Amino acid sequence: MAVGKRYNADWASLILGLGAGLTAAVFLETTTQHDWTSVYSVITSVSRICALLGSYLALVGLVLVSRVSWIEKSVGHDRLVIWHRKMGPYAMYLITFHVLFVTLGYAGPDRAPMAIELYRLVIHYPWMLPGFVGFLFFAAAGISSYKKARAKMSYETWWTIHLYTYMAIALSFMHQILTGPMFINHPLNKLYWISLYVVAAATIILWRAVIPTVRSLRHNLRVEQIVVEGPGVVSIVMRGRNLEKLGAQGGQFFGWRFMTPGQWWISHPYSLSAAPTSHYMRVTVKELGDASSSIKKLKPGTRVFFEGPYGTFVADKATRGHVVLVGGGVGITPLRALLEEFDMTKSIDVIFRASKDEDLVLRKELDELADARGARVHYLVGNRQTHPMNAKYIMKFVPAFRDSDVYVCGPTPLVEAVREAALACGIPKNRFHDEAFEFHAV
Repeated sequence: MAVGKRYNADWASLILGLGAGLTAAVFLETTTQHDWTSVYSVITSVSRICALLGSYLALVGLVLVSRVSWIEKSVGHDRLVIWHRKMGPYAMYLITFHVLFVTLGYAGPDRAPMAIELYRLVIHYPWMLPGFVGFLFFAAAGISSYKKARAKMSYETWWTIHLYTYMAIALSFMHQILTGPMFINHPLNKLYWISLYVVAAATIILWRAVIPTVRSLRHNLRVEQIVVEGPGVVSIVMRGRNLEKLGAQGGQFFGWRFMTPGQWWISHPYSLSAAPTSHYMRVTVKELGDASSSIKKLKPGTRVFFEGPYGTFVADKATRGHVVLVGGGVGITPLRALLEEFDMTKSIDVIFRASKDEDLVLRKELDELADARGARVHYLVGNRQTHPMNAKYIMKFVPAFRDSDVYVCGPTPLVEAVREAALACGIPKNRFHDEAFEFHAV
């Protein structure tokens, strides 16, 4: 990682840490001895710090995936998504504890059942009803993000439910300001808290809406051609103007919105399947039974709005003279684009894992590219038992594996198997580059 880029990540970490400290200080500065004189007052006080920290983590989680370019280029999109996913459950737990503890803290002195007390709080306190609805939205987004729940729903369903997070945070804001003792009669604390929400909202609107819209209009990207690459796999060739100014590289991905009924409202993360030029970009998509199945019906001339480019899965990350590209199924598409990007001094081996011969998409292009630059392509067709992607098996095809930069893209089991093989061979993390095909956070 370049020094300048690393400084960007360090500054971001410093700001986030400072914000967490200030958030804790807001609670400590406003707590009094009376807040700790009984069991129920202690429970209520704990509920408040849970609310503050949970709300702060929720805001940070949204900013992490707001696509701020200087953070994304420093840390990498995949790592930001991982941080977002790890931070999300803590925010959910803290906010849930807040709801439970504040209800219990008020129910105890009133000698009322918790359900009745919760009803009273929601109905009689200012903005508490919207706040409670926001909590339900937040819970829905959190539950849908668990791996088992996510596996049972389409990308569109998960994406739509995940949007509730924005609504949840917006709905919960006013009741914090109007009823929180940390803010009542504490103008500086109120100013700090309002500023947090304003900055987070401005960041999300700027980087997720304004900048992508301006770029999309400026580059006027439209569908040029739909090409069937194999059973259930199509390529979308798009034409635009001055695309070189985007600075995109093979291996990166964009969020694409095809401005046609059923497609315009949702952003799909597809990787480039060919190195971009000044006028053309291409993605290759596998039908998964969701909106991706209607991609092949796109008509030439359809306007395309986009966000990106994103990701650090790029050729200039390689530090060794030998590179190994490992792809599984349609995961070969960003690797095919990467193959165009490496300079001629690199020695390259490509391993393409597929269950059936018909799943070897873009095979003709791979062979032509390999011939042109002297790369070697190894096609491994069959199940995982036939082709176990462990260190010993990989080195049968690539003896120089342990002294290589490794790029892998495909289903999570493949990525993890190659990661274990790399660890077994002593390949350090900075020489292992992966792009997993999973839901990208909104």
